[in-house]
Amino acid sequence: MSTHNLERIFRPARVAVIGGSQQRGSVGDAVMRNLLEADFRGAIIPVNPKHDEIHGLRVYKEVGQLSEPPDLAIICTPARTVPAIVGQCREAGVGGVIILSAGFREAGKEGAELEQSVRAAGGDFEQLRAVGPNCLGILAPHQGLNASFAAAMPPAGHVGFISQSGALCTAVLDWALREKIGFSHFVSIGNMLDVDFADLIDYFAEDSKTRAIVLYIESITDARKFMSASRAYACGKPIIAYKAGRFAASAQASASHTGAMAGEDAVFDAAFRRAGIERVFEVGQIFACAELLARHPRPAGPRLAIVTNAGGPGVMAADALLDRDGILAELSEATIQRLNGCLPEHWSRGNPVDVLGDATQTRYEEASRIVLEDEAVDAALVILTPQAMTQPEPTAVAIGRLAPQTSKPLLAAWMGGPAVENGQRILNDAGIPTYATPEEAIHAFMHLVSYTRNRQSLYETPRELALRPTMDREAVAERLENIDPGAKTLVLGEAASKQILAAYGVPIVETVEADSADEAIQAAERFGYPVALKVVSPQITHKSDVGGVALHLASADQVQEAYQRILQTVRQREPDAEVQGVTVQPMIQAEHAREMIVGAKQDETFGAVMMIGLGGTAAEVLQDRTLGLPPLNERLAREMLRSLRSWPLLEGYRGQPGVDLDALVEVLVRLSCLVADQPAIDSLDINPLLATPDGAKALDARVIVNRQRLGLRVPPYPHLAIRPYPEEFRQEVRLEDGTTVRFRPLRPSDAPRWQNLLERCSPESIRARFGHHLDPSHRAMAIRYCFLDYDRELAMVAEVGDDDQSELVGVGRLVTGPERTTAEYAVLVVDAWQNRGLGSRLTDACTRIARQWGVRELVAWVEQRNEPMFATFRQQDFVIEPGGQGGLVRVHKSL
Repeated sequence: MSTHNLERIFRPARVAVIGGSQQRGSVGDAVMRNLLEADFRGAIIPVNPKHDEIHGLRVYKEVGQLSEPPDLAIICTPARTVPAIVGQCREAGVGGVIILSAGFREAGKEGAELEQSVRAAGGDFEQLRAVGPNCLGILAPHQGLNASFAAAMPPAGHVGFISQSGALCTAVLDWALREKIGFSHFVSIGNMLDVDFADLIDYFAEDSKTRAIVLYIESITDARKFMSASRAYACGKPIIAYKAGRFAASAQASASHTGAMAGEDAVFDAAFRRAGIERVFEVGQIFACAELLARHPRPAGPRLAIVTNAGGPGVMAADALLDRDGILAELSEATIQRLNGCLPEHWSRGNPVDVLGDATQTRYEEASRIVLEDEAVDAALVILTPQAMTQPEPTAVAIGRLAPQTSKPLLAAWMGGPAVENGQRILNDAGIPTYATPEEAIHAFMHLVSYTRNRQSLYETPRELALRPTMDREAVAERLENIDPGAKTLVLGEAASKQILAAYGVPIVETVEADSADEAIQAAERFGYPVALKVVSPQITHKSDVGGVALHLASADQVQEAYQRILQTVRQREPDAEVQGVTVQPMIQAEHAREMIVGAKQDETFGAVMMIGLGGTAAEVLQDRTLGLPPLNERLAREMLRSLRSWPLLEGYRGQPGVDLDALVEVLVRLSCLVADQPAIDSLDINPLLATPDGAKALDARVIVNRQRLGLRVPPYPHLAIRPYPEEFRQEVRLEDGTTVRFRPLRPSDAPRWQNLLERCSPESIRARFGHHLDPSHRAMAIRYCFLDYDRELAMVAEVGDDDQSELVGVGRLVTGPERTTAEYAVLVVDAWQNRGLGSRLTDACTRIARQWGVRELVAWVEQRNEPMFATFRQQDFVIEPGGQGGLVRVHKSL
């Protein structure tokens, strides 16, 4: 991840236009005119061997002739000339290029080869950065920079827009100009040969002018990089995404239940949720959504109160809310009584609150204030329809007075045409998001709810599940290594698949394979009747579809007959399938059971993806399933379950007991560990997973192995979009006094331990570490410090005591930027453990990790009076810089 040299693209002092022209209709002319007509105050330098002067400016023959290298070069020449020009820019020391030219990989094989020539000429863009090719260019309104061939310059604003489609950019620009929408940056990234979504998200994260980012996405090139950048940005500001190509089919979709049910768009949906990105499905919504999320308070939940002067629109709003899984707030009895005091006798006495058609602005204001003060209300929508006695403008003024008086979202729908236009303007000027219809307002409110949910989930503390001791990673890896070496992919049988699951602690129903009726009978008598038989064939996924399943077999005769019937039926229906016999397993008799399907697959973009839903033979018909990206923890797994339509059935419904939800959560987390540890697993299904009030068991399973991925290293987990917990950094350390301390990376579930560590530190130690006083009881702060993206930051903790009663006695923290060249380091040791060499040992461990990451320099800031910390850093060969700023001294170490 790199923002290196992007400053020279977006804030250049000198811009060269290679292929600059004044021939009307040419790209070079459009770019020159855009630069000259905007408010850009830097130097504009046309480069063209065919001219001496363009638009009154001196022209250079090539970029190498310039006495001082430009920060930015805009390339407007034909595709075939681009590799040589990029090479010249690199040699001349240009900071970045924007390649507007088309005719690269979007044009076919020859274009793709030409694009690789551009990459080689740019030295893989380690120093010279490139936007494009095949793009519209960039606009930075706050800099007065229009480095594009767009028709117009939008006003300066606070939305960063990044799009893969240049054609969409022109349409959006035209629409934005009409709607007076402003941008901090407007970027067409084209083929993303170098600069991609993640680079720009990281760059805009440091830009104070950018309050929200809007993405138009067709594809993602580096999923982990994208997820890290998005998660970091979404913790503080909103990202809104529109994903094109929602219905593209997966080439291998039919390989398994999971493949068929986990389509490409559903995977993007899961990735966006995990990254805290709010998704919209209509291009026209994206900027309204960005403005809403960036400027307005977030609701505590989905409970909405509706205030209206007409029953019909109130019902419309309620229908739209419930249809989108919102909640119609249940007003308290105290609120009802207060409303009785200010509303006419015939008001609705519930939510929606119908203030009746003759409502004055005072009645509207009082009713709206009262519902906003109800603790059971998370937000309010005020609807006005123009009736004979309605006063749209005074009512808008009255509602506008409420906005600064509440911390809850307040939305409005002023319905109608010219009669309500001034009222809409008054509300917008008061900072109240205003819509033409109740449905539009509800849609906006649910975006607020969804964004809040996703953002909170980034910081929720999961419960810790102790799983590792019951997982045999090495045994499974060895088993996968020893499968048929001649097969590129291999479908493992049910018994072998279950053995892999069992090695990771997933409860299974014991299963044996039988290649004769006699063997099937022997197995059945060992298990005890009744039993089930299922066909064994690598070519058959849906066994029941071809008559390959027999259930509730209660005797040897029934097993004999079922064995013959299964083989005969399957061979008739699937004559090309290789039938290897049957599996035998005991029938599981369980009351109040639910059949679930759990699985995983390797997605082309995001790598491993998990799925759970209602299972059995109707799994693909019901389509009640949800996806998530591993690694999963307890919270994420439970969140997946809660998102199912069948969640009420799993919890318990109408007197029927629910299933063991903790057991389902544990199965999901164990399978997450399995697919993380074993990249060779291409897909797996458990269908059904029988969930009962007493637990969960895999009745059937199927694992597909891709031998080509057996050599992937774990870590660094190249098949995952999110870096799992780095267990490889665990170690035991002996201090000079002989005390043994465990070092391990910090986990989100350590938040209570981290708070306890702070409570055992003196105010002086806290101030020396953080530069100011902290309240150790502040849970939100603890969660923020314990939620880590292990691709960018790491906190190594020193732990003592038994696992159940352990406590943290020190922590060293490494935080890198997107480029990973420099890491900031800080260390804290509780007072009782100071002066025992613990801080020095933590610094040793973190320094080794930083070297593994490729960090070139460690930097720390130390309070001027903190002599013990200076002593530790001197021991570690840090350089202490003279002077300081704000009472802090910079220390650093080259790695």
